[in-house]
Amino acid sequence: MTANSLPIFSMLDPKAMAKECETLLAESRQQVAAVVADVRSPDWDNLMAPLEEIDDKIGRFWAPMSHLHSVLSGEAWREAYSNCLPLLTAYNSEMGQNRPLFDRVQAFADSGEYQALPVPRQKAVANMLRDFTLSGVALDGENARRFAAIQQRLSELSTGFSNNVLDATDGWEKIIDDANDLAGVPATVLDNLRESAKAKDLQGYRLSLDIPSYLPIMQYADNRDLREEMYSAYVTRASAVGPQGGKWDNGPLMVEISQLRQEMAQLLGFAHYSDYSLASKMAESSQQVIAFLEELAAASKPVAEQDFADLSAFAAQHGVAELQAWDVAYFSEKLKEASFTLSQEALRPYFPAEKVISGLFKITGQLFDIEISALDDADFWHKDAQCYRISRGGDVLAHFYLDLYARSNKRGGAWMANARGRRVLADGDIQQPVAFLVCNFSPPTSDRPSLLTHNEVTTLFHEFGHGLHHMLTKIDCLSVSGISGVAWDAVELPSQFLENWCWEKSAIPDISAHYQSGEPLPTDMLEKLLAAKNFQSGMQMLRQIEFSLFDFKLHMQSAIRDEADIDSVLNAVRDQVAVFQPPSFNRFQNSFSHIFAGGYAAGYYSYKWAEVLSADAFSLFEELGVMNVDVGEKFRAEILERGGSEDAAVLFKNFRGRAPANDALLRHSGIAIAKGA
Repeated sequence: MTANSLPIFSMLDPKAMAKECETLLAESRQQVAAVVADVRSPDWDNLMAPLEEIDDKIGRFWAPMSHLHSVLSGEAWREAYSNCLPLLTAYNSEMGQNRPLFDRVQAFADSGEYQALPVPRQKAVANMLRDFTLSGVALDGENARRFAAIQQRLSELSTGFSNNVLDATDGWEKIIDDANDLAGVPATVLDNLRESAKAKDLQGYRLSLDIPSYLPIMQYADNRDLREEMYSAYVTRASAVGPQGGKWDNGPLMVEISQLRQEMAQLLGFAHYSDYSLASKMAESSQQVIAFLEELAAASKPVAEQDFADLSAFAAQHGVAELQAWDVAYFSEKLKEASFTLSQEALRPYFPAEKVISGLFKITGQLFDIEISALDDADFWHKDAQCYRISRGGDVLAHFYLDLYARSNKRGGAWMANARGRRVLADGDIQQPVAFLVCNFSPPTSDRPSLLTHNEVTTLFHEFGHGLHHMLTKIDCLSVSGISGVAWDAVELPSQFLENWCWEKSAIPDISAHYQSGEPLPTDMLEKLLAAKNFQSGMQMLRQIEFSLFDFKLHMQSAIRDEADIDSVLNAVRDQVAVFQPPSFNRFQNSFSHIFAGGYAAGYYSYKWAEVLSADAFSLFEELGVMNVDVGEKFRAEILERGGSEDAAVLFKNFRGRAPANDALLRHSGIAIAKGA
């Protein structure tokens, strides 16, 4: 195996992982001890380079295993993951509190040699010192032990939370024999539901809580009772109420996670976990984040109130005097169709997955001067997975895997994960980055390819934007190359930025072709799609702000005693910004994996923060041409290639020539116009 060999997934044995992990971490501890014991004055080669080598070995072990746990989450991989995670958490806690190692890094930072380092290497050292502080290196005795114990317990709780959501999602199904009960549901969706039943040796139509099944039912099923049943099952997942009440209840986990995060923050001298979270982000204070969100909410709420008034009036015209939560998606889709004579399902035949992928590669190839080609001899974990290489002028830059379709034992949602980072090796060669790109789209059936909604097209572009950020980096220092070291509230910039091309007239022909006739998206449908872009934009904006404020205000609490305290935070936020209150049994928070099992705790606001950056960045393309290769090269050079090597605010200003402004986001959302701006 060379530094640039791709993983051989078929040779990974979940039963052997725990032992391999123990051996790897024992070797790593010995190597770190040797670095600390070195009597020479610290420099890059005797301090940072060996630490980077150690981190890389651990990352290359953990990345494919963590990936398989997410996309192939059977008992074997779940057990392997659960056995290894505590070992890795304990190791990371130990390293984070390694005072002699910290002292050696600090001595290097205080030396003249540090001042002569290239900026990326200086940033790597500065980040390491910051992370030592956030890992409790200054703590002594019982406080240090308590901090490590909290980190260990939090890793267990986040895994348990994620497993509960997955089990609750997979644990509900409904078989429908009579197609009349699914009146209104498009034929392509019925095909998928029939195939889902067939895969389990069942007759009829199998409904599940996976998004490709759940969302079309909520949008299109005329059967109101069925919508209510599915809504109730979905919003009560992993809670004490609903059809699976108490079976996989995340309630106690949320309380303990919240309590432990607050205790951890206070051990380090922060008033709240929100302040701890911001220590490694662009935003400067909790007050700044709240003000940012509330400013967007104030601009959006009048538009959202009008959106909801229009929706309620439309529903009343169709016999529903009092709109319920399970009616919102259904009547929204009906109103959208009535207003623009267009639906997401009508668009599906024009967005076969393969065409979208080829168009995505063409657009990004032109913008960023890259070629993307399939790799036929890679090893995979599932027949649906694919592997590609990225090249420029014949030189291979990176590789990535695509796993696009929903299936059992696969975590829901869409994400990009770091499979391997770029760095310079001891012999001077470059280790090329590798990325995992995962979605949960409807799979192909026996008689047609996978067909995407336009929303799913934007999801694919979004994740590929993350991937390009990771793969096109030119930084050779592992901890600040690609997405590593990027402030969390800036990491969504390239992903949200790339979504803009899904709405460009010049780009649509590259990503659309009817799966049977090959015809591009007709002009009239394209015009309707573009006209409908900002449909209910106020409601959509407030929904994300609601999630963001709930997350951030939850992590500003000094004490969470029970679930009622969590509920009260959420209810207060809804009273402040929501234009429609969900039913009392709604337990959305119990499956809010982003903040309880992901990296977005006191950071969900990052989506909106980065959306300001991405809209403002794209406005330069709007001014100079959306396929302008010079602007594309500048974005690549100043944002994509720089990774986390400098502060995100500096990189943005280098690209845009000024600090970011909210105007472009509001204009793109149609909200600035409504304000009279």
